[in-house]
Order: sequence, then C-alpha cells, then structure tokens
Amino acid sequence: MTVRSRRDQGQAFPIYIMMVAGLLFLALAFFAVGKASALRNGSQGAADAAALAAAQQARSNFGTGFYASLPGNMLDVFLAAPFVAPCSEAQRLASANDADKKLCYPTPGYLRDRITVEVEGRKPVDSPVLPGSENKKAEAKATALIEFRCPNPKAVDANSDGVQDLFIFTCRSGEIIEIVPASPPPWESVSRTLFDVRLVDQ
Repeated sequence: MTVRSRRDQGQAFPIYIMMVAGLLFLALAFFAVGKASALRNGSQGAADAAALAAAQQARSNFGTGFYASLPGNMLDVFLAAPFVAPCSEAQRLASANDADKKLCYPTPGYLRDRITVEVEGRKPVDSPVLPGSENKKAEAKATALIEFRCPNPKAVDANSDGVQDLFIFTCRSGEIIEIVPASPPPWESVSRTLFDVRLVDQ
C-alpha cells in the first residue's frame, strides 16, 4: 500500500488553487463575453427600431409637400427630392430600447432614400476580466430604405388646359391609386401603398 506523505499533499494544494482560479477566470470570461453579446444584440435591436421609426415618420411627413406639388406639374421633380430624416423619432425609439442616438442621417437617391441611425447602448459591459470594460458600451447601426413602389405614374390633363387633373399610380402590388389634386385622399391612406419602408444591409 502506498502512503502519500504530508509533503506531497502540500505540493498538490497550490495546483488545486491554480486550477480553481483558472476555472473561475474562465467562468468570468464566458460571462463577460455573453454579456457583451447580449448588449450588442440589444443595441442592434434599438438601431433597427430607430431607423424604421425615422423612415416611417419621414414617409408620413412627405404628404403635405407631395400634394402641394401635384397641381404645379412638378411630380417628377418632387419625387426626386430627398426625404427629411426625423431624428427625434429615431431618438424616441432608441431611448425606448435603452440606447441613445449617436448619428442620424439620410442618403438621398432617386425614388430610393435611405435613413441610417447609429446608437449606443446605455449599459456598459463592466467586467473585472476585461480592462476598460467599465466604460465600454455596445454600438450598432441600421439603415432603412424608403422606396417608391408605384413607378411611372400617369398624369391626366382632362381639360387640355395644361393643368394635370388626375394622377394614376399603378403599384407593383397591383393596387391602383388615383389622386385628384383638387380633392386628394388622406395621406395616411395612400402613403403605405406608394412607399415601402424596410431595413436593408449597410
């Protein structure tokens, strides 16, 4: 029978301590990585919501000027005008998702505008195994596209007086919208058909 001496037991004890410390460090490291990943996902969700909200608000705000342009035979010119990015709406949605807007800007394009929002989460990673993580916060960016879905609108001058009396929009969905400048329908009833809003890759 082999009897382990007290000296052997004393030499093994520091090894056990190192093993336990190593396992504890790995556990803290995995926790820090998991927390950072969760914060990053939360910030991305906030950025997505903020970009979509800003784009949807921009689509709604487009209505007054859109109708004002119709009688002046300036439809094509107006459709080429950029949307205004309502960044206060982006901040509202970012804040609702525990983040803050850092940047908010539009990228104009003919019948295809983009609104990009960058956000920063409010909670730091704050892990003892990651130096500087007490001030490290997750950042994310998202872009929403506002796309005109009813190409080649048809203008009708019923009285041949040089004034367009009717605009006919045939949309890709197959829906047809007719707008009479003298008595236009409520903008909310047509904006979602005329313009699509969706997230796109950066």
